[in-house]
Amino acid sequence: MSTLRGPLLMVAAMAGFAMQDAIMKDLVTRIPPGMVALWLGIGGALAFSVALWRKGEPLFDRRALKGAALLRNACETGAVITILLSVALVPLSVMSSILQAMPLAVTLGAALFLGEKAGWRRWTAILVGFFGVMLILRPGTTGFDAAALVPLAAVFFLSTRDLATKRLDSGISSLQVSAWGFAAVIPGGLLLLAMRGESLVVPSAGDAALLTLNVVVGMTAYVMLVLSTRTGNIATTTPFRYARLVFSMGLGVVLFGERPDIWTLTGSVVIVVAGLYTLVREIQLGRRPVPTAETPTLP
Repeated sequence: MSTLRGPLLMVAAMAGFAMQDAIMKDLVTRIPPGMVALWLGIGGALAFSVALWRKGEPLFDRRALKGAALLRNACETGAVITILLSVALVPLSVMSSILQAMPLAVTLGAALFLGEKAGWRRWTAILVGFFGVMLILRPGTTGFDAAALVPLAAVFFLSTRDLATKRLDSGISSLQVSAWGFAAVIPGGLLLLAMRGESLVVPSAGDAALLTLNVVVGMTAYVMLVLSTRTGNIATTTPFRYARLVFSMGLGVVLFGERPDIWTLTGSVVIVVAGLYTLVREIQLGRRPVPTAETPTLP
């Protein structure tokens, strides 16, 4: 049973993140996306601030405004804007499919900017994976939807965030990083409100409950993700990240009546296969794959 704990926790975490996406997609039909982001940022920042206080660690630190930490926090702001816009503008299945390219983008960034070696096989896998993204987007055809570029922008922000995480000062704790990340969501929410010309509204009791549930589900999924990566072998747990795609597509079909077309399904398969191949190559070469530090704002 111990060997199954890591994969089961990973599957549960991915189910939680998919559920969070579905909750947000429902909420943005009645609540401004910026307000959803604000609720998430404030709730998460408060929770992690309490955790820091209980451990006797400082919340405020000048390092949050310097170097890699500043870049990471800026990317959190950009990520929440693009993710909430994606939730509002494109089908859940399309958004989730494109976000699966994030591990490939992280591998690409690590090779280009962090000096990590990548042979021709992994370069080929990266190109194949992004070909899968092109199958979903279909630029230059009648099926092209410019809104589908928004989740691609989210991939950029999320992958840059994870690359910046690798360059953080070792003296910065995980709790501090998480608290700062949620705090960075707050200006993202304010910017989103300004961009869309929307104002804060008074949510109904039901929507207030959903907004709170969104925070709880996201943070619970995040905890399960951390437990999974700490208790399981990375070779057996990481492939189960792609379970999020299955859950998201299922929720999109059941809750929102989505019907993914053959191009979206084919592109999704191509992206997943390319990502899994990249993981296998990392394991064969005896290197730990570049981690993707998902947070409850995600992907």
